[in-house]
Amino acid sequence: MNFQQLRIIRETVRQNFNLTEASAALYTSQSGVSKHIKDLEDELGVQLFVRKGKRLLGLTEPGQALLSIVERMLIDADNIKRLADDFNKVDEGTLTIATTHTQARYVLPPIVNAFKKHFPKVHLILQQASPVEIAELLSMGLADIGIATESLTTEENLASVPFYTWKHSIITPSQHPLSNIPVADITLETLAQYPIITYHGGFTGRSKIDQAFEKAGLHADIVMSALDADVIKTYVELGMGIGIVNDVAYDPERDHRLKQVNTDLFGLNTTWIAVRKGHLLRGYGYEFISLCSPEADIKALKRVAYPDD
Repeated sequence: MNFQQLRIIRETVRQNFNLTEASAALYTSQSGVSKHIKDLEDELGVQLFVRKGKRLLGLTEPGQALLSIVERMLIDADNIKRLADDFNKVDEGTLTIATTHTQARYVLPPIVNAFKKHFPKVHLILQQASPVEIAELLSMGLADIGIATESLTTEENLASVPFYTWKHSIITPSQHPLSNIPVADITLETLAQYPIITYHGGFTGRSKIDQAFEKAGLHADIVMSALDADVIKTYVELGMGIGIVNDVAYDPERDHRLKQVNTDLFGLNTTWIAVRKGHLLRGYGYEFISLCSPEADIKALKRVAYPDD
């Protein structure tokens, strides 16, 4: 048994049992992948995959039991490398942050700037994705840190700490009727009179918006939804409707043709920072989290994420 065989087992499952895709992901040949699988099955004396001819259809019961062990072994092997790197190269390496457009565009720039000043030799990767995709990237070990409002607190294999709280705000063209109404007079009934452009389902607190209108017994005329605030603001500026966005997603200088109206109609939202349990971050990874949330209990996060540390 060797680590390449274990990587092949994991990657074959990740690629939905497609050996061509698995071999491409591991930069090896399909015949090599097949041989490693056969050699491991012969060594263990059990069949790991359900087959139909030469095709793999799924995992057998022993294969399913083995997969969880394989995942743990590969995580621990990676952690050994990270531990050595922490002692040998404390300020060099790669840190992958998976986050949404709103966080990458409006929240993280000053944090990234400060981080790069402290760790100029660390290659920082900002990977933009949906909240569900962010959780998947963390779970698969393809990202070190995830930042989003949704999904990160519902996965059992992730440990999270709060980043910041925020509210939705209304975005209108500068001459829109809503821009002249006192904020106290703007209600859900008022908003329901206008076409609305806001986030796609599962993004940036969209569920809070839907719940607010449903609870009030109102129909929200959502004529368009998008994945990020910049797209929403573009179509608001064209006069297609009013926007409902994260209140941080307004830049007075760049958005001078628009007006922001702050409101408490949709309640508070929390954006979270998450890591995968069992995934040992390099020291600068925890420093990044501290820059995001100085009040975060890093020791507690380490205990939850890596209880054997």
